[in-house]
Amino acid sequence: MISVGDTLPQATLTRLGADGPESVELSTLTNGRKVAIFAVPGAFTPTCHSAHVPSFIRTKDQLAAKGVDEIICISVNDPFVMKAWGEATGAADAGLTLLGDAECGFTDAIGMRFDAPPAGLIARSKRYAMVAENGVVQVLNLEENPGQCELSAGESLLDALA
Repeated sequence: MISVGDTLPQATLTRLGADGPESVELSTLTNGRKVAIFAVPGAFTPTCHSAHVPSFIRTKDQLAAKGVDEIICISVNDPFVMKAWGEATGAADAGLTLLGDAECGFTDAIGMRFDAPPAGLIARSKRYAMVAENGVVQVLNLEENPGQCELSAGESLLDALA
């Protein structure tokens, strides 16, 4: 599993652009920049929708004041779902970047995959939040329980940067 001090792996994520799905190299968003990255088990799932995304909308300006250039949400979903979810939560209007990791490649590469067959969640991401500076993890807050959003909330990440 990725740890503080590790460099983020090369990863290709997706988003829905004006002409359809487009690839986004994570390194283009992290190189020379300070970014907050948070991941959720699934778009539109209860805790992700009602707690996790709203916590980053609430703290966006405060994180920016701490030098965070961009807030990126990653979920093991396709770009169509991520776009709809960004619109439904207000994350898109708030300026958060929502990226899909549909093949679970990035999530697997950083050791954050989990499966919960009884809930219908297969190849999903653990719930976490991190700050990476120039692609190097500076802060990593991982939830023990994917149904909770405390350590990985925007407020907790903001506190970790104090």
